[in-house]
Amino acid sequence: MQTRVAVMSIIVENGEAVEPLNALLHEYGEFIIGRMGIPYRKRGVNIISIALDAPQNTISALSGKVGSLPGVSVKTAFSNVTGND
Repeated sequence: MQTRVAVMSIIVENGEAVEPLNALLHEYGEFIIGRMGIPYRKRGVNIISIALDAPQNTISALSGKVGSLPGVSVKTAFSNVTGND
């Protein structure tokens, strides 16, 4: 199956969304290349970047699920780099 490399940027404004967000990321863990989380205490938000290598529909599904969490914003940038797994 053809995969794409992408970066997902997530901003968490609702602390109660952290646990369900982590559960989602764990569920899609096989596609995650790396993750960086920055707690910005001054503003009361968490900023998370996720690098992925997955089929485009898998990335879009994860992005949709993350974006549906209350108090969570997400944007995804896709590269033109593809591969076959």
